[in-house]
Amino acid sequence: MDADPFNVSMRKFLKQVGVTSQQSIEKAVEEAGLRGKGRLTVKAVITAEGTSLNHVVEGEIDLG
Repeated sequence: MDADPFNVSMRKFLKQVGVTSQQSIEKAVEEAGLRGKGRLTVKAVITAEGTSLNHVVEGEIDLG
């Protein structure tokens, strides 16, 4: 059974976004000495060249 190439490619991209974003946030928290100090407000912006896509996700991360 062939998987839809668009779906497969999108899932691969989103997995990369998730993994690399987590690593970057963890590094920034450690470098700033923020672990255990309240909450961290974060924002992710996804754009797509050649389209009007400008998807913004905002949230907070509990720093424990």
